[in-house]
Amino acid sequence: MKARVTVTLKSGILDPQGKAIEGALKSLGMGGVASVRQGKVFDIEIEGSDRAGAELALKNAAEKLLANTVIENYRIDLLG
Repeated sequence: MKARVTVTLKSGILDPQGKAIEGALKSLGMGGVASVRQGKVFDIEIEGSDRAGAELALKNAAEKLLANTVIENYRIDLLG
């Protein structure tokens, strides 16, 4: 089974890397860029077919390792 964990900064948390990317996009002539927020994506393959167990394991991994839940949100998508 494949899963994707997407980690993003919570709203209200400053994102200096996103601001730098925004500035770089504008300097490359990309018009219409209002805001950029950066994040992390983890593609994980899990053995077995227990979706509920996989989701629980991924939730634990996200909260203990993949995301800093004080300043970041995460989303788990089971892909198949």
